[in-house]
Amino acid sequence: MGLGDFIKKQFIDILHWTEDSDGVLAWRYPVQGFEIQYGASLTVRDSQMAVLVNEGKVADVFGPGMYKLTTQTLPVLTYLQNWDRLFESPFKSDVYFFSTRLQLGRKWGTPQPITIRDADFGMVRLRAFGVYSYQLADPRLFYSEISGTRESYTRDELEQQLRNLTVATMTSALGASNVPFLDMAANQLLMGDKIREALVPVFARYGVELDAFAVENVSLPEELQKAIDARISMGMVGDLAKYTQYQTAQAIPLAAENEGGLAGIGAGLGAGLGVGQAMADAMKNSLALQPAAQSSANPAPAVSEPAPVAPVADDPEARLAKLKGLFDKGLISQADYDGAKAEILKKLIG
Repeated sequence: MGLGDFIKKQFIDILHWTEDSDGVLAWRYPVQGFEIQYGASLTVRDSQMAVLVNEGKVADVFGPGMYKLTTQTLPVLTYLQNWDRLFESPFKSDVYFFSTRLQLGRKWGTPQPITIRDADFGMVRLRAFGVYSYQLADPRLFYSEISGTRESYTRDELEQQLRNLTVATMTSALGASNVPFLDMAANQLLMGDKIREALVPVFARYGVELDAFAVENVSLPEELQKAIDARISMGMVGDLAKYTQYQTAQAIPLAAENEGGLAGIGAGLGAGLGVGQAMADAMKNSLALQPAAQSSANPAPAVSEPAPVAPVADDPEARLAKLKGLFDKGLISQADYDGAKAEILKKLIG
Protein backbone atom coordinates (compact mmCIF):
# COMPACT_ATOMS: atom_id res chain seq x y z
CA MET A 1 0.00 0.00 0.00
CA GLY A 2 1.42 3.39 -1.01
CA LEU A 3 1.91 6.34 1.28
CA GLY A 4 -1.08 8.15 -0.27
CA ASP A 5 -3.39 5.22 0.36
CA PHE A 6 -2.12 4.92 3.92
CA ILE A 7 -2.75 8.61 4.64
CA LYS A 8 -6.15 8.46 2.95
CA LYS A 9 -7.14 5.49 5.11
CA GLN A 10 -6.39 7.36 8.30
CA PHE A 11 -9.14 9.87 7.52
CA ILE A 12 -11.80 7.34 6.53
CA ASP A 13 -13.62 7.37 9.85
CA ILE A 14 -17.27 7.85 8.68
CA LEU A 15 -19.00 4.79 7.31
CA HIS A 16 -22.36 5.44 5.64
CA TRP A 17 -24.43 4.59 2.56
CA THR A 18 -26.36 7.01 0.42
CA GLU A 19 -28.58 4.97 -1.88
CA ASP A 20 -27.87 6.62 -5.21
CA SER A 21 -29.80 4.02 -7.23
CA ASP A 22 -33.06 2.19 -6.79
CA GLY A 23 -33.33 -1.56 -6.41
CA VAL A 24 -30.17 -2.30 -4.36
CA LEU A 25 -30.98 -4.30 -1.23
CA ALA A 26 -27.49 -5.04 0.13
CA TRP A 27 -24.21 -3.15 -0.34
CA ARG A 28 -20.73 -3.77 1.08
CA TYR A 29 -18.86 -0.68 2.23
CA PRO A 30 -15.51 -0.48 0.38
CA VAL A 31 -13.13 -0.41 3.36
CA GLN A 32 -9.49 0.01 2.33
CA GLY A 33 -7.69 -3.21 3.23
CA PHE A 34 -10.83 -4.25 5.18
CA GLU A 35 -9.46 -2.28 8.18
CA ILE A 36 -11.71 0.02 10.19
CA GLN A 37 -10.32 2.65 12.51
CA TYR A 38 -11.17 2.16 16.16
CA GLY A 39 -13.63 4.91 17.12
CA ALA A 40 -14.83 5.36 13.53
CA SER A 41 -18.33 6.75 13.04
CA LEU A 42 -21.02 4.51 11.56
CA THR A 43 -24.14 6.29 10.26
CA VAL A 44 -27.19 4.20 9.53
CA ARG A 45 -30.04 6.17 7.98
CA ASP A 46 -33.75 5.59 8.25
CA SER A 47 -34.90 2.61 6.16
CA GLN A 48 -31.43 1.07 6.53
CA MET A 49 -29.65 -1.45 8.71
CA ALA A 50 -25.95 -2.30 8.92
CA VAL A 51 -24.09 -5.51 9.76
CA LEU A 52 -20.48 -6.05 10.73
CA VAL A 53 -19.11 -9.41 9.57
CA ASN A 54 -16.01 -10.74 11.26
CA GLU A 55 -14.09 -13.56 9.61
CA GLY A 56 -17.18 -14.65 7.67
CA LYS A 57 -19.56 -14.56 10.66
CA VAL A 58 -22.19 -11.93 11.41
CA ALA A 59 -21.09 -10.03 14.51
CA ASP A 60 -23.04 -6.87 15.33
CA VAL A 61 -26.24 -5.52 13.77
CA PHE A 62 -27.15 -1.81 13.80
CA GLY A 63 -30.48 -0.08 13.23
CA PRO A 64 -30.93 3.58 12.22
CA GLY A 65 -28.67 5.98 14.16
CA MET A 66 -25.06 7.15 14.55
CA TYR A 67 -22.55 4.92 16.32
CA LYS A 68 -18.96 5.29 17.43
CA LEU A 69 -17.30 1.95 16.85
CA THR A 70 -15.71 1.07 20.18
CA THR A 71 -15.79 -1.91 22.48
CA GLN A 72 -19.02 -0.52 23.98
CA THR A 73 -20.89 -0.48 20.65
CA LEU A 74 -19.34 -3.70 19.34
CA PRO A 75 -20.16 -6.22 22.07
CA VAL A 76 -20.24 -9.28 19.83
CA LEU A 77 -17.10 -8.34 17.92
CA THR A 78 -15.31 -7.51 21.18
CA TYR A 79 -16.24 -10.92 22.52
CA LEU A 80 -15.15 -12.70 19.35
CA GLN A 81 -11.80 -10.89 19.28
CA ASN A 82 -11.20 -11.02 23.04
CA TRP A 83 -10.54 -7.29 23.12
CA ASP A 84 -9.90 -5.56 26.41
CA ARG A 85 -11.09 -2.07 27.31
CA LEU A 86 -7.75 -0.56 26.28
CA PHE A 87 -8.04 -1.77 22.69
CA GLU A 88 -7.67 1.10 20.21
CA SER A 89 -6.04 -0.46 17.15
CA PRO A 90 -7.67 -0.70 13.71
CA PHE A 91 -9.62 -3.89 13.23
CA LYS A 92 -10.56 -5.90 10.18
CA SER A 93 -14.24 -6.38 9.43
CA ASP A 94 -16.70 -6.19 6.57
CA VAL A 95 -19.51 -3.65 6.80
CA TYR A 96 -22.72 -4.36 4.90
CA PHE A 97 -25.62 -1.95 4.54
CA PHE A 98 -29.14 -3.21 3.87
CA SER A 99 -32.13 -1.28 2.54
CA THR A 100 -35.30 -1.90 4.55
CA ARG A 101 -37.52 0.31 2.39
CA LEU A 102 -40.87 -1.11 1.34
CA GLN A 103 -40.66 -2.49 -2.19
CA LEU A 104 -44.03 -1.63 -3.72
CA GLY A 105 -45.83 -2.75 -6.86
CA ARG A 106 -43.69 -5.81 -7.53
CA LYS A 107 -45.28 -8.08 -10.14
CA TRP A 108 -45.75 -11.82 -9.91
CA GLY A 109 -47.25 -14.34 -12.31
CA THR A 110 -47.33 -17.97 -13.37
CA PRO A 111 -44.97 -18.50 -16.35
CA GLN A 112 -46.72 -21.82 -17.03
CA PRO A 113 -50.26 -22.91 -16.09
CA ILE A 114 -50.49 -24.60 -12.70
CA THR A 115 -52.67 -27.67 -12.19
CA ILE A 116 -55.05 -27.86 -9.24
CA ARG A 117 -57.99 -30.09 -8.32
CA ASP A 118 -61.29 -28.19 -8.59
CA ALA A 119 -64.56 -29.17 -6.90
CA ASP A 120 -66.63 -28.33 -10.01
CA PHE A 121 -64.39 -29.15 -12.98
CA GLY A 122 -61.97 -31.75 -11.66
CA MET A 123 -58.34 -31.16 -12.64
CA VAL A 124 -57.90 -27.68 -14.12
CA ARG A 125 -54.89 -25.70 -15.31
CA LEU A 126 -55.04 -22.02 -14.48
CA ARG A 127 -52.90 -18.93 -14.86
CA ALA A 128 -52.76 -16.01 -12.45
CA PHE A 129 -50.89 -12.76 -11.97
CA GLY A 130 -50.90 -9.79 -9.64
CA VAL A 131 -48.73 -7.54 -7.48
CA TYR A 132 -47.12 -7.77 -4.05
CA SER A 133 -44.96 -5.68 -1.72
CA TYR A 134 -42.25 -6.67 0.77
CA GLN A 135 -39.33 -5.35 2.79
CA LEU A 136 -36.12 -6.69 4.23
CA ALA A 137 -36.71 -7.28 7.94
CA ASP A 138 -33.84 -9.44 9.24
CA PRO A 139 -30.45 -8.54 7.69
CA ARG A 140 -28.70 -11.32 9.59
CA LEU A 141 -30.86 -13.98 7.96
CA PHE A 142 -30.84 -12.22 4.61
CA TYR A 143 -27.02 -12.10 4.59
CA SER A 144 -26.57 -15.74 5.59
CA GLU A 145 -29.37 -17.16 3.38
CA ILE A 146 -29.53 -14.88 0.33
CA SER A 147 -27.05 -12.07 -0.35
CA GLY A 148 -23.78 -13.49 1.06
CA THR A 149 -20.48 -11.72 0.46
CA ARG A 150 -21.36 -10.00 -2.81
CA GLU A 151 -20.48 -6.35 -3.21
CA SER A 152 -24.15 -5.66 -3.90
CA TYR A 153 -27.36 -7.62 -4.15
CA THR A 154 -30.32 -6.25 -6.11
CA ARG A 155 -34.07 -6.50 -5.94
CA ASP A 156 -34.25 -8.20 -9.34
CA GLU A 157 -31.94 -10.99 -8.16
CA LEU A 158 -34.09 -11.59 -5.10
CA GLU A 159 -37.36 -11.62 -7.02
CA GLN A 160 -36.19 -14.39 -9.30
CA GLN A 161 -36.14 -16.60 -6.21
CA LEU A 162 -39.31 -15.13 -4.71
CA ARG A 163 -41.24 -15.79 -7.93
CA ASN A 164 -40.49 -19.52 -7.79
CA LEU A 165 -41.41 -19.63 -4.10
CA THR A 166 -44.65 -17.79 -4.83
CA VAL A 167 -45.80 -20.17 -7.58
CA ALA A 168 -44.90 -23.29 -5.59
CA THR A 169 -46.65 -22.05 -2.45
CA MET A 170 -49.67 -20.81 -4.39
CA THR A 171 -50.13 -24.23 -6.00
CA SER A 172 -50.08 -25.93 -2.62
CA ALA A 173 -52.36 -23.35 -1.00
CA LEU A 174 -55.00 -23.46 -3.72
CA GLY A 175 -54.86 -27.22 -4.03
CA ALA A 176 -55.47 -27.65 -0.29
CA SER A 177 -58.13 -24.95 -0.01
CA ASN A 178 -60.93 -26.96 -1.73
CA VAL A 179 -62.39 -23.65 -2.94
CA PRO A 180 -64.05 -24.01 -6.40
CA PHE A 181 -62.49 -21.96 -9.17
CA LEU A 182 -65.71 -20.00 -9.71
CA ASP A 183 -65.61 -18.86 -6.09
CA MET A 184 -61.93 -17.94 -6.35
CA ALA A 185 -62.45 -15.94 -9.54
CA ALA A 186 -65.41 -14.11 -7.98
CA ASN A 187 -63.48 -13.17 -4.84
CA GLN A 188 -59.89 -12.48 -5.77
CA LEU A 189 -59.35 -10.48 -2.57
CA LEU A 190 -60.05 -13.57 -0.48
CA MET A 191 -57.84 -15.63 -2.76
CA GLY A 192 -54.97 -13.12 -2.32
CA ASP A 193 -55.34 -13.20 1.47
CA LYS A 194 -55.22 -17.00 1.51
CA ILE A 195 -52.04 -17.08 -0.61
CA ARG A 196 -50.44 -14.31 1.49
CA GLU A 197 -51.14 -16.29 4.66
CA ALA A 198 -49.23 -19.24 3.21
CA LEU A 199 -46.36 -17.08 1.88
CA VAL A 200 -45.60 -15.12 5.09
CA PRO A 201 -43.56 -17.90 6.79
CA VAL A 202 -41.85 -18.76 3.49
CA PHE A 203 -40.58 -15.19 3.04
CA ALA A 204 -39.69 -14.85 6.73
CA ARG A 205 -37.31 -17.79 6.47
CA TYR A 206 -35.05 -15.59 4.32
CA GLY A 207 -35.36 -12.45 6.41
CA VAL A 208 -38.01 -10.89 4.16
CA GLU A 209 -41.38 -9.62 5.41
CA LEU A 210 -44.32 -9.90 3.00
CA ASP A 211 -46.41 -6.74 3.30
CA ALA A 212 -49.26 -7.30 0.82
CA PHE A 213 -50.23 -9.80 -1.87
CA ALA A 214 -52.94 -9.17 -4.45
CA VAL A 215 -54.41 -11.34 -7.22
CA GLU A 216 -55.39 -9.23 -10.24
CA ASN A 217 -56.49 -11.94 -12.67
CA VAL A 218 -57.17 -15.68 -12.78
CA SER A 219 -57.79 -17.37 -16.11
CA LEU A 220 -58.51 -20.88 -17.40
CA PRO A 221 -57.71 -22.57 -20.73
CA GLU A 222 -59.95 -21.41 -23.58
CA GLU A 223 -61.91 -24.66 -23.92
CA LEU A 224 -62.80 -24.71 -20.22
CA GLN A 225 -63.73 -21.04 -20.30
CA LYS A 226 -66.20 -21.80 -23.12
CA ALA A 227 -67.77 -24.55 -21.01
CA ILE A 228 -68.18 -22.10 -18.12
CA ASP A 229 -69.75 -19.54 -20.47
CA ALA A 230 -72.25 -22.18 -21.66
CA ARG A 231 -73.15 -23.06 -18.08
CA ILE A 232 -73.68 -19.40 -17.25
CA SER A 233 -75.93 -18.98 -20.31
CA MET A 234 -78.07 -21.96 -19.29
CA GLY A 235 -78.41 -20.52 -15.81
CA MET A 236 -79.54 -17.20 -17.23
CA VAL A 237 -82.24 -18.88 -19.38
CA GLY A 238 -83.70 -20.77 -16.40
CA ASP A 239 -87.15 -22.33 -17.09
CA LEU A 240 -87.26 -23.13 -20.81
CA ALA A 241 -91.08 -23.14 -20.86
CA LYS A 242 -91.25 -19.65 -19.43
CA TYR A 243 -88.47 -18.57 -21.78
CA THR A 244 -90.49 -19.83 -24.78
CA GLN A 245 -93.57 -18.02 -23.50
CA TYR A 246 -91.53 -14.87 -23.17
CA GLN A 247 -90.20 -15.22 -26.72
CA THR A 248 -93.78 -15.60 -28.02
CA ALA A 249 -94.91 -12.50 -26.16
CA GLN A 250 -91.99 -10.60 -27.64
CA ALA A 251 -93.02 -11.67 -31.15
CA ILE A 252 -96.65 -10.47 -30.83
CA PRO A 253 -95.85 -6.72 -31.05
CA LEU A 254 -93.80 -7.45 -34.18
CA ALA A 255 -96.76 -9.31 -35.70
CA ALA A 256 -99.05 -6.41 -34.85
CA GLU A 257 -96.89 -4.12 -36.99
CA ASN A 258 -97.53 -6.28 -40.09
CA GLU A 259 -100.56 -5.98 -42.36
CA GLY A 260 -103.75 -6.96 -40.52
CA GLY A 261 -102.29 -6.30 -37.08
CA LEU A 262 -103.12 -8.70 -34.28
CA ALA A 263 -106.25 -9.75 -36.17
CA GLY A 264 -103.90 -11.27 -38.73
CA ILE A 265 -102.72 -13.72 -36.09
CA GLY A 266 -106.21 -15.25 -35.89
CA ALA A 267 -106.47 -15.25 -39.65
CA GLY A 268 -103.13 -16.94 -39.94
CA LEU A 269 -104.17 -19.63 -37.48
CA GLY A 270 -107.40 -20.19 -39.45
CA ALA A 271 -105.45 -20.43 -42.69
CA GLY A 272 -103.15 -22.98 -41.08
CA LEU A 273 -106.11 -25.13 -40.12
CA GLY A 274 -107.50 -24.82 -43.68
CA VAL A 275 -104.18 -26.01 -45.14
CA GLY A 276 -104.19 -28.98 -42.78
CA GLN A 277 -107.75 -29.90 -43.92
CA ALA A 278 -106.75 -29.68 -47.58
CA MET A 279 -103.75 -31.98 -47.01
CA ALA A 280 -105.96 -34.55 -45.27
CA ASP A 281 -108.47 -34.51 -48.16
CA ALA A 282 -105.68 -34.97 -50.72
CA MET A 283 -104.31 -37.99 -48.86
CA LYS A 284 -107.78 -39.51 -48.71
CA ASN A 285 -108.36 -39.10 -52.49
CA SER A 286 -104.91 -40.58 -53.27
CA LEU A 287 -105.67 -43.71 -51.31
CA ALA A 288 -109.06 -44.12 -53.03
CA LEU A 289 -107.45 -44.14 -56.52
CA GLN A 290 -105.12 -47.11 -55.83
CA PRO A 291 -105.90 -50.40 -57.77
CA ALA A 292 -108.18 -52.91 -56.07
CA ALA A 293 -105.59 -55.74 -56.21
CA GLN A 294 -103.03 -53.61 -54.47
CA SER A 295 -105.64 -52.60 -51.93
CA SER A 296 -106.52 -56.25 -51.20
CA ALA A 297 -102.90 -57.34 -51.00
CA ASN A 298 -101.78 -54.45 -48.93
CA PRO A 299 -104.82 -52.98 -47.33
CA ALA A 300 -104.20 -49.39 -46.44
CA PRO A 301 -104.95 -48.36 -42.92
CA ALA A 302 -108.29 -46.77 -42.49
CA VAL A 303 -108.15 -43.02 -42.31
CA SER A 304 -110.83 -41.45 -40.23
CA GLU A 305 -112.38 -38.50 -41.88
CA PRO A 306 -111.54 -35.37 -39.93
CA ALA A 307 -114.39 -33.34 -38.63
CA PRO A 308 -115.15 -30.31 -40.74
CA VAL A 309 -113.49 -27.20 -39.50
CA ALA A 310 -115.16 -23.93 -39.91
CA PRO A 311 -112.98 -21.31 -41.45
CA VAL A 312 -111.72 -19.31 -38.54
CA ALA A 313 -110.39 -16.44 -40.56
CA ASP A 314 -113.92 -15.32 -41.59
CA ASP A 315 -115.66 -16.12 -38.29
CA PRO A 316 -115.54 -13.02 -36.05
CA GLU A 317 -116.76 -14.99 -33.05
CA ALA A 318 -113.89 -17.48 -33.37
CA ARG A 319 -111.41 -14.67 -33.81
CA LEU A 320 -112.73 -12.97 -30.66
CA ALA A 321 -112.43 -16.25 -28.74
CA LYS A 322 -108.84 -16.72 -29.94
CA LEU A 323 -107.97 -13.15 -29.01
CA LYS A 324 -109.48 -13.60 -25.53
CA GLY A 325 -107.43 -16.76 -25.07
CA LEU A 326 -104.20 -14.89 -25.89
CA PHE A 327 -105.13 -12.16 -23.40
CA ASP A 328 -105.99 -14.66 -20.63
CA LYS A 329 -102.60 -16.36 -21.06
CA GLY A 330 -100.84 -13.03 -20.67
CA LEU A 331 -99.39 -13.11 -24.19
CA ILE A 332 -100.87 -9.73 -25.14
CA SER A 333 -101.45 -6.56 -23.18
CA GLN A 334 -104.80 -4.95 -22.31
CA ALA A 335 -104.21 -2.25 -24.93
CA ASP A 336 -103.50 -4.82 -27.67
CA TYR A 337 -106.59 -6.82 -26.70
CA ASP A 338 -108.91 -3.78 -26.71
CA GLY A 339 -107.58 -2.52 -30.06
CA ALA A 340 -107.93 -5.86 -31.85
CA LYS A 341 -111.34 -6.47 -30.31
CA ALA A 342 -112.56 -3.08 -31.51
CA GLU A 343 -111.30 -3.81 -35.03
CA ILE A 344 -113.15 -7.16 -35.19
CA LEU A 345 -116.39 -5.72 -33.82
CA LYS A 346 -116.17 -2.81 -36.24
CA LYS A 347 -116.01 -5.22 -39.19
CA LEU A 348 -118.80 -7.31 -37.69
CA ILE A 349 -121.16 -4.34 -37.20
CA GLY A 350 -120.22 -2.67 -40.47
